[in-house]
Amino acid sequence: MASHEIALAGLEEESIVDGPGLRLVLFTQGCPHACPGCHNPETHPFTGGTVYSLEQIVQLYTENPLLSGVTFSGGEPFLHAHVLSLLAQSIHSLGGSVVTYTGYTYEELLDTIARDQRSDMRTLLDESDLLIDGPYIEAKRDLTLLFRGSSNQRILDRASRLAIDAHRSPLTATTNHD
Repeated sequence: MASHEIALAGLEEESIVDGPGLRLVLFTQGCPHACPGCHNPETHPFTGGTVYSLEQIVQLYTENPLLSGVTFSGGEPFLHAHVLSLLAQSIHSLGGSVVTYTGYTYEELLDTIARDQRSDMRTLLDESDLLIDGPYIEAKRDLTLLFRGSSNQRILDRASRLAIDAHRSPLTATTNHD
């Protein structure tokens, strides 16, 4: 795959359940979490999927003037941070919003970014208007939650993430997912 291509397990051209407004949803291929009861188990293998170029995805987005943004779901979008951060920048330049789902907690992502010098992951976080974090936990399943499957998952806008950052010590390592 070229650096501006991504393997997708699927895509939904019009969704109202994966973020605010009408959204283009990309289901990335590959997930290390493999949460029991996952809604998208076909996204777990790291091989397969259909390869799309950024240009193809932007074209799909621009063909529907009713779309309010794009949602990155999984699989695990942060495995594709480089290409998704570029796509997010393109969507923002077109006036759309970006929602990113992840099986990692926000704190785990921050730890990985700091430890592994992952500027692509930092950029994807920065380009995400909403971050929905945390693994799906079947025992905490709650169908009444907006945009989430289990009660441990959080919807974090930019202000929420800044508040977490302000209360976090650089040496803090979060291991609690509840």
